[in-house]
Amino acid sequence: MKTVRRLLYRDIVTSVVFVAIAFLSLFFFIDFVDELEDVGRGRWSAGHAALYGLLELPGHLYELMPIAVLIGTIYALARLAQSSEFTILRTGGLGPGRALALLAALGAGFAALTFVIGDLAAPWSEREGVTLQARHKDGGLRLAGSGAWLKERRNGADGERSISVNVGRAASGGQLEQVSIFEFDADGRLVERIVAERANIGDGSTWELGNAVRTRWPVTVDAAPVKDERFATLQWPTTLDAGVVAAALLPLSTMSTVELWRYSSHLADNEQAAQRQEIQFWKKALYPLACLVMVALALPFAYLHTRSGGISWKVFGGIMLGISFVLLNNVAGHLGVLRNWTPWVVAATPGVVYLLLSLAAFSWLVRYR
Repeated sequence: MKTVRRLLYRDIVTSVVFVAIAFLSLFFFIDFVDELEDVGRGRWSAGHAALYGLLELPGHLYELMPIAVLIGTIYALARLAQSSEFTILRTGGLGPGRALALLAALGAGFAALTFVIGDLAAPWSEREGVTLQARHKDGGLRLAGSGAWLKERRNGADGERSISVNVGRAASGGQLEQVSIFEFDADGRLVERIVAERANIGDGSTWELGNAVRTRWPVTVDAAPVKDERFATLQWPTTLDAGVVAAALLPLSTMSTVELWRYSSHLADNEQAAQRQEIQFWKKALYPLACLVMVALALPFAYLHTRSGGISWKVFGGIMLGISFVLLNNVAGHLGVLRNWTPWVVAATPGVVYLLLSLAAFSWLVRYR
């Protein structure tokens, strides 16, 4: 059995690595050419475009791992079947259950590798890529639409206060720009607004606002009139630390599984929409298990008779299956946000559907073919 395991694992791992390198080369070329259009914008050069393409590779590898595992496993098993090696292994005692167990162990290894890439390498490289663009292309991180919104709640002497913070832009050095802070009382009335040109987030629980204007509205009619106060520097206490701010400003792809969980919990605690973040958390947590599904989906190809076709159409079929899995995974995520479906169900459905499909095909081939 050790010899059989070595034979299968060597061929499958070699094929998966080859497929992954081929896909990554293609994606690097696409990213590099796409970034060449911005050469000359700011300090962006061809070298920066190449570096950005390299930084995007871990993220692409994370997304492509299940497809690479599927295509590589199909190719290796189909080649063994075509050369009758797999038939000899079956004659020598490699039953369907044992073959499935061997591939499941290999799939678990691929799943662990996918989790490490998606939780460590990809978020770091994505952050570095965003930082590289912010420093050399845009001079800062530009936020789409109305900017990024953050929210917190405080308990004061006069009741609970709700605070909403809007950030229009983030400078390349990590400084926030175009900051607006709105404070509401328990009845939803605006009681204070602070508009600052910039803000620095300290290590503690205080933001340092620069060139700020604070406006306070009276709570009662006979209170002091509305007035503006100007500050060159204003210390603003808050519970919004650097981690929460980074999560709000940066793309979700730059966050690890734990960071996604913390950020989605923060949004839920402050009664903000967290459906998209929760779905992304469950997708990130369950996505590595897709490698197990892919090896199970590839195993039936080893039981197809050689005369039923060559390796090429089997590999093509594997590519189509991989594309359909990615398509279903993405569509399920978007529908989950639109329909407000249960996040873990949305993330698990594509994998469960393809696992049942693979087991059904495997059972039918073993019994009738």
